[in-house]
Amino acid sequence: MTESNTTAAGGQPMRTGFVAIVGRPNVGKSTLLNRLIGQKISIVSRKAQTTRHRVTGVLTEGQAQYIFVDTPGFQTRHKNALNRAMNRTVTQVLADVDLVLFVIESGRFGPADEQVVKLLPEGAKVILVVNKMDMLEDKSKVLPFLQKMSAVYPFAEIVPVSAEKGHNTAQLLKAAEPYLPEGEWIFGEDDITDRSERFLAAEFLREKLFRQLGEELPYGMTVEIEKFEAEAGMRRINAAIIVDRDAHKAMVIGKGGERLKRIASEARVELEKLFESKVFLEVWVKVKSGWADDERALKSLGYE
Repeated sequence: MTESNTTAAGGQPMRTGFVAIVGRPNVGKSTLLNRLIGQKISIVSRKAQTTRHRVTGVLTEGQAQYIFVDTPGFQTRHKNALNRAMNRTVTQVLADVDLVLFVIESGRFGPADEQVVKLLPEGAKVILVVNKMDMLEDKSKVLPFLQKMSAVYPFAEIVPVSAEKGHNTAQLLKAAEPYLPEGEWIFGEDDITDRSERFLAAEFLREKLFRQLGEELPYGMTVEIEKFEAEAGMRRINAAIIVDRDAHKAMVIGKGGERLKRIASEARVELEKLFESKVFLEVWVKVKSGWADDERALKSLGYE
């Protein structure tokens, strides 16, 4: 694969670097991560605050290894312990990466986006990713908007994309590559994430809760994997959906338990694709009042 420790085939230097994907909630950060690495590892929904943890996706292409870090949307509302934990994740990631992809929506730059600009470390290399270009009806507004954005911050590059459709994402990778430091790859050539199967199981189940509950979804809800056993061709998973109150428990379970069955069934199908094995998934609902504002409870549930 290599001619020397730091030179790829063809004599080009090997590059590897950490790339943070940041932005306000719901701009398409997780969709962009999944598109760039070519596989779903970060959960997606239309509801804000879907991503609550840092999720690392790895792409090795040519002589470059991109280590993408998807972060929660920076929170400016609901100042509870959960949101403080999510905001800490964003600031910690920004302090320790080689390049930042700052994602905004085409034609839209408001106070929540400005808050993220204020977090960017001095001297950071930042590429502005203008997402959802396919949804901008009046294309004549593109150039004036990009010119306006170029005055907001000294961006290294400005790249318009559609993460949903895959438009211009290859060009984004080309733009990012020169900003990765020269050096040996950190992960294997076929690795796609450093997150455990246990973590991914919890996230995929949480995504199905977002999808099934829609606007009814209670904010104070998370997933805890209580048992995860992997053997040849089988994963056995016991998962608890944690909610804040009894009314939320009934909402998640649904009439005759139908909603919970649907959530578990959809999660199981996706996990079987991800793990390429059979999955036995058992899910129940627990009430843990006040967990989202309890620092100790958050740590026990894996929040940083």
